Amino acid sequence: MKRTHTCGELRSADIGKDVCVQGWVRFSRDHGGVEFIDLADAYGITQLVFDPEDISGGTDKDAISEALRSFTRESVVTVRGTVRKRVEGTDDPKNKTGEIEILMTYAEVLNRSRTPPFELGDQKESVLPGEEIRLRYRYLDLRRPEMNEALRFRHSFIRAAREYLDKSGFIEVETPMLTKSTPEGARDFIVPSRVHPGTFYALPQSPQLFKQMLMVGSIDKYYQVARCFRDEDSRADRQPEFTQLDTEMSFVGMHDIQDMIEGLMAHIWMSLYGKRLETPFERINFDDAMNRYGSDKPDLRYGLPMVPVTDIVRHAEYDIFQKVLSKEGNAVVGLNVKADIAGDKIGRNEVDRLIAFIKKTGLGGMTWMRATKDSLDSNIVKYFPQGVITKLRERLDAEEGDLILMLAGPERTVLASGGMLRAKLAEDLGLTDGNTFKFAWLVGCPMFEIDPASGKKDSFHHPFVMPTTPLDADNVGGASFDLILNGSELGSGSVRIHDPEVQRKVFRMLGIPEEKIEENFGFFLEALGYGAPPHGGIALGLDRLVSILLGKESIRDVIAFPKNKKAQSLLDGSPQKVDDEKLEELQILSIAIGDIDIEDIE
Repeated sequence: MKRTHTCGELRSADIGKDVCVQGWVRFSRDHGGVEFIDLADAYGITQLVFDPEDISGGTDKDAISEALRSFTRESVVTVRGTVRKRVEGTDDPKNKTGEIEILMTYAEVLNRSRTPPFELGDQKESVLPGEEIRLRYRYLDLRRPEMNEALRFRHSFIRAAREYLDKSGFIEVETPMLTKSTPEGARDFIVPSRVHPGTFYALPQSPQLFKQMLMVGSIDKYYQVARCFRDEDSRADRQPEFTQLDTEMSFVGMHDIQDMIEGLMAHIWMSLYGKRLETPFERINFDDAMNRYGSDKPDLRYGLPMVPVTDIVRHAEYDIFQKVLSKEGNAVVGLNVKADIAGDKIGRNEVDRLIAFIKKTGLGGMTWMRATKDSLDSNIVKYFPQGVITKLRERLDAEEGDLILMLAGPERTVLASGGMLRAKLAEDLGLTDGNTFKFAWLVGCPMFEIDPASGKKDSFHHPFVMPTTPLDADNVGGASFDLILNGSELGSGSVRIHDPEVQRKVFRMLGIPEEKIEENFGFFLEALGYGAPPHGGIALGLDRLVSILLGKESIRDVIAFPKNKKAQSLLDGSPQKVDDEKLEELQILSIAIGDIDIEDIE
């Protein structure tokens, strides 16, 4: 009764073979007493046919007919039969088994299915139910070919990564899942200890400290497909539990780490696509990224850079610019939407919509002009002397038909708004359509950044980055970098601090009290004091990377059992309350204030 072939395996060369296939009944239809069934499994779909006129006398037709009456949609069945060529004109060229069908000689229902809450075929996104329904019935959603293929692609990606890292001398080492709670940026998930009442483990936000201690332990080259946990709000590219491809190496500099990752991605590219990936990746300085693209993860598949024009428009008699530039720290930037990119897609109505968009980003509006053969055209061009117009055209490389957009305001807001405008223009103009992948390294990152709300100094990446300038410099640089793909950050890497005294000083600069340094990181500083080698590494967000390669809008589409936007599992109902008996065993007091008279609480 075991299958001889999968539902995606049979071809014309198998015509005449007696076979056994097993799978789920996807669709069935009756054509005048001849029944056709699409049988699906993880590998494809094969058409079955029950044709009483064509079945030999030794076959129990009544038994097959009786079994077929139990073939509800998505029931699991076993079918035996003979492979034959489909009737001329009924071939399905979109299906890899579309030249053949199986004439049934035996049928049995292995497990009858209830009516599924939604169709499980290769459906268009428009006819699928909402994500909440698909997450509630995720075990059914996984039967959809699109979901099944996404998980297989993810598997192939990880397999190729392991192949490369193994050949490059890395060893896979698992690090603890129950760890000490240390302040690393996000909130920890905590786990109570029954053996040691009143104490807690934390689930790891990353293997950062442990992989560094592996380098102290002379492991030299480590990697791990690591599960990480962060108690933060979910977004399209975030989950409370996620997976990183985590690496660390001893006796390396930044370029060694970057070269290794470029080799890794090139190997994966050849394995998945059979194509050569262009390396080395472009490198863009942090300050250039912020000033030109308004983002520390710029999408470099298209241009549309911001160009500073403050020094030029300062001499225009345009009242709005004069008011803006009368305040210190304000600036004006311009974007040139070239005629060959925009064509006639951006008319006056579209410009008005862009102005409304910009107002939502925190600026008061946007100034625009259209380049003519020799000048600029706009209802405000009369306020711009010819000398200013000439310099603007030169600075922005404006040619006839180009659309010039200018933003004015506080420099930080202007750059951020310009980055969002740039992304919207790219989306509206279809500049990101197609399967183009543009990797880049963000380099020259700062060591620290100032929290605009609290004024507190924070780590730009994390507190374990080796400084590249003296720590008492005005702008401390860090030996850190990001890998960027199509406007998304895939991961951050750095050379780490290996001197315990430097590490302690960085903790102090971040405002961590001495007692907290010892309490949270004493074990780690002690490890660094036993001959820690220079080392560094990078962790790539596996879920995010795979989702980008597959063109998915959410990482939930490449995770087998994800949480929803509220960090809930709709499949099993977690998180949920725990029985009081379990809490008592852990010696955790559970109080439902609504059930207790406040006078009873001493």
